Amino acid sequence: MKQFLKIFTNGLVNENPLLTLMIGLCSALAVTTTTANGIGMGLSMTFVLLMSEVVISLFRKLIPDSVRIPVFIIVIAAFTTIIDYVLKAWFPDLSKAMGVFIPLIVVNCIIMGRVEGFASKQPISAVIPDALGMGLGYTWVLTGISVVREILGSGTVLGFQIVPDALEPILFFALPPGGFFVFALFISLNLFLKRRIDLKATESASRCC
Repeated sequence: MKQFLKIFTNGLVNENPLLTLMIGLCSALAVTTTTANGIGMGLSMTFVLLMSEVVISLFRKLIPDSVRIPVFIIVIAAFTTIIDYVLKAWFPDLSKAMGVFIPLIVVNCIIMGRVEGFASKQPISAVIPDALGMGLGYTWVLTGISVVREILGSGTVLGFQIVPDALEPILFFALPPGGFFVFALFISLNLFLKRRIDLKATESASRCC
């Protein structure tokens, strides 16, 4: 259980794919104009990442090194197609809003990196917490950025009016530069919190000694 939690929390904070590793940024910044988009993209990515890692881990010893990358892409593409069809069938508005970024999950650096660097070398007991941690770490950052951008850019969250009509929304946050600005704030906050945690850990260690 301790190993499960260690791997799981690693993706949420220490090696968060967006705030720490800074990969998969294109889709992250493009779809975070609304909270629904952020949640939808994050959960879609988590599903594809989890299923792809599980399949690759199960068959890792049977996949020849010479064709491993094509096999990885085929597996990822299969689950991306499934989530794409599910969104089109059950959530057509969300699918239309996210557009090409759902099919582009196939070539997302986060999934390919975890499949190649982790799932192809680890047993399924380690792969599941890794995929969940990375996927949910990606999701919470996307959701947080989306909430901030939607509130400041349109005054709503999930379509519900939050900011009074008397206050004009700030269009800047609904545009791409606003996405970069909010993302930079999240990175700064993450670095600040990490430094505070490291400082407290150092101080505690020095007192013990």
